[in-house]
Amino acid sequence: MPCDRFLEIARDPARLCLRNGCLMVQREGLPDLSMTTFELSAVVLAHPKCTITQPAMNALMVAGVPLLVCDDTFLPSGMMLPLRANALQTQRFLAQASAKAPLKKRLWQHVVRTKLRAQGAALVGLHQNDGGLHAMAERVRSGDPMNVEATAAQRYWPLLFRDPEFRRHVEAPDQNRLLNYGYAILRAAVARAICAAGLHPSIGLHHKGRENSFCLADDLMEPYRPLVDAEVAAMTGERGRDCALDTSSKARLIGLLDLRLQTRRGEPDMRSVSECIGRTAFSLAEAFGGVRPDAGTTGGGPGGRGHPLFFPLGLVEW
Repeated sequence: MPCDRFLEIARDPARLCLRNGCLMVQREGLPDLSMTTFELSAVVLAHPKCTITQPAMNALMVAGVPLLVCDDTFLPSGMMLPLRANALQTQRFLAQASAKAPLKKRLWQHVVRTKLRAQGAALVGLHQNDGGLHAMAERVRSGDPMNVEATAAQRYWPLLFRDPEFRRHVEAPDQNRLLNYGYAILRAAVARAICAAGLHPSIGLHHKGRENSFCLADDLMEPYRPLVDAEVAAMTGERGRDCALDTSSKARLIGLLDLRLQTRRGEPDMRSVSECIGRTAFSLAEAFGGVRPDAGTTGGGPGGRGHPLFFPLGLVEW
């Protein structure tokens, strides 16, 4: 199986260099990390104070490991690809670009179903009632032609904040400010994982837009949004709907990426949200590439068949 481990430098400044044929990650006040380049699927430099030496970059290219750099919003701004030993990257780009509409529709169905279940789980965790969203999830068909997602949203938002007047408006000076910030953090994390998985973030399943470079990130982040929603609901419950978007609020929302979720039913396997997002992106690459889905993946697909997309069980059960 292809490696699905990628190295992301996002929290602390670091210097990457080559020592004795291994990639070294040096951070002030912390032990050095050492790994072989062949252990990695990609390296992501997201922190503004990262440096990397030319020998380290060359070693990554020789091993067929893409190198991604991010802008000041932590979204990928560019990628350095190997000229040799890069068959897997090429195969994934081609498979993604040539994916047929029926496959994309089935994948989008699974995304929407998981999102609605996650919204229902958020309501259960906060208010002990799913608002009927789990039942609505079962009505989502391939491609969601009836737009059950939008119908569920009209029910979900007033229940989430226990405010019948609440509407999701990006410019509104209320809870929406916190949601906007949390979603931006989530979108950047998903975009980085997509690139690390060897996919192109602008080629989406459902979202489209000539000026949107991250359509696929907007697709795959949907089931993870309720994590932000639930945290914002908890914060505004504590501090009111005018809760400030201050340092404390931002820290809580950024900290969601470290939240640990159960990945499979009946197993103690717990992974951070960041790790789960990475697994979701790699599972999509496998789906496009025709890799046989793992029968143990949570949330089976249409018609009872095992579905290739991975979403952690912790999203849909509290």
